[in-house]
Amino acid sequence: MSRIGKLPVKIPNGVTVRLDDHTISVKGGRGELSRSLHPEMKLAVKDDAVLVERPSESKQHRSLHGLTRTLVYNMIEGVSKGFEKQLELVGVGYRASRQGEALVLNVGYSHPVRYQVPAGITVEVPEPTKIIVRGASKEAVGQVTAEIRKVRPPEPYKGKGIMNKGERIRRKAGKTGKTAGAGAAR
Repeated sequence: MSRIGKLPVKIPNGVTVRLDDHTISVKGGRGELSRSLHPEMKLAVKDDAVLVERPSESKQHRSLHGLTRTLVYNMIEGVSKGFEKQLELVGVGYRASRQGEALVLNVGYSHPVRYQVPAGITVEVPEPTKIIVRGASKEAVGQVTAEIRKVRPPEPYKGKGIMNKGERIRRKAGKTGKTAGAGAAR
């Protein structure tokens, strides 16, 4: 048995889970999520918990067992508590702001970059150099964070860019061999 897959997923108060064939729908205080799961995985709701069972011990079924349980867990966790990721802008003059439903980034380009925030995701800018991305879907929060980070990824020479909170950038040494006045003496 999969160590993760065999664990039941507890359903907290205020969350409802509905199973239709191979589709699971989860509704809670932070929204509603639904997902189509692999047809060979068997799901059951018993005693305020979701149980995932696999039909055989084949490699594919063992892999899908843990994956399916984790997807269900993330959906239930998302509609009850939600997910959050934080980004930091590092660089002179780098700043972010909200304009309506769009996020505007000034990150060293000749123009501000507008990022349209998708539905179901909220983006907050408590300080000009901090961005907080929140949502019910862990997958969507991670995707939006990655797209914002892709506007100006951190670079290893000066350490500037948009990075995840607490991320450490491995710094590289710049070019060497240049000494002051070496070319002027000839």
